[in-house]
Amino acid sequence: MAQLGSRRSVEKLSYWGIQAPRACGLSAPQMHALARQSGRDHALALELWHSGVHEARHIAAMVADPALVTESLMEEWAGDFASWDVVDTCCCYLFVRTAHPWKKAVAWSRRREEFVKRAGFSTMAYLAIHDKSAPDSKFRALLPILEREAHDERNFVRKAVNWALRQIGKRNLSLNRSAIAAGERIRRQDSRSARWIAADALRELRSPAVQKRLRERRRAAPPRPS
Repeated sequence: MAQLGSRRSVEKLSYWGIQAPRACGLSAPQMHALARQSGRDHALALELWHSGVHEARHIAAMVADPALVTESLMEEWAGDFASWDVVDTCCCYLFVRTAHPWKKAVAWSRRREEFVKRAGFSTMAYLAIHDKSAPDSKFRALLPILEREAHDERNFVRKAVNWALRQIGKRNLSLNRSAIAAGERIRRQDSRSARWIAADALRELRSPAVQKRLRERRRAAPPRPS
């Protein structure tokens, strides 16, 4: 893995706000290619994760078997989180595909650790993208959590709260209205972070492009449970 990386790529990590003392400098396409070559290999995933190498942990999330991922393993990996990009890779490629994402997203949203808390909201965002069968009620139940945590000034938390709000509001017109209402309540909070989250999310959720896409989606889709 080290032979494929570059020192320049390692040096660029800090530009993106990524602290990775042990890194090889692999690009995202290289990591995806290595994961495809391996295929699902849970034992390899555990080995890669325990190596502590930044890129190895990305690949571990891509090759781990979601059916074998327990809540205990999710907690173990969450406890090792040290950068936002590994958080998001785990949430996107692994955690949302396990049996536990809804439970862990809510639990992690209450945690103090910055990257564990980000994992809670990143998981919510990816559920909004990938869980096509979830009823609207499950996503509406997440909105008060976003409102509760919108005051958090830490960059990687507030961005994830914003991201989750936007993704929930882009699922359909009904959730769009609910997310906009939540955004308005967030906007009224006495917090710089909350005002930023609301302004950015409301701008997108009310945009003509999003409204047009959601109207077209409603016309094309069968009725959904609420």
